[in-house]
Amino acid sequence: MASSWRAMGSSSRRSKACCCWASTLHGHLIMSKFDEKVAQYSKFMDEKGLNYDADLLRAVTKGLGPSIYKRDAETVSGSDAKELATVKKNFLMKKLGLAEGPKLDEAIAKVVEAIGKSERSKYRAVVYYMLAVEFGKESIYK
Repeated sequence: MASSWRAMGSSSRRSKACCCWASTLHGHLIMSKFDEKVAQYSKFMDEKGLNYDADLLRAVTKGLGPSIYKRDAETVSGSDAKELATVKKNFLMKKLGLAEGPKLDEAIAKVVEAIGKSERSKYRAVVYYMLAVEFGKESIYK
């Protein structure tokens, strides 16, 4: 497993600058709601000291569709076994095409630990991003 999202030193927080589309109106920066969400997830990963590729994070976020705008669907509960089983079945097995096995549960636990078990806002886009990188499945989003 290749985990390039591991916590990095303060000199290298992310591999690319955030690639949000924005425009200006009367000199004020205007971002779409989608770009605001991508910026929110980028900031979250920066605060956690997680290295990431902004283009891949954007692609994973886009893949989640409108669920990112629903507060409950936007996050993953790291302590809810039913929800973690859904992440495993619907994302790891269906989306990434991985076979059932203990490595899936280990990877989910590793990601939850990296984000922080006590962190209430485990954003689904961040969790999915980290899992895709953990299993070397970034090409699915390219």
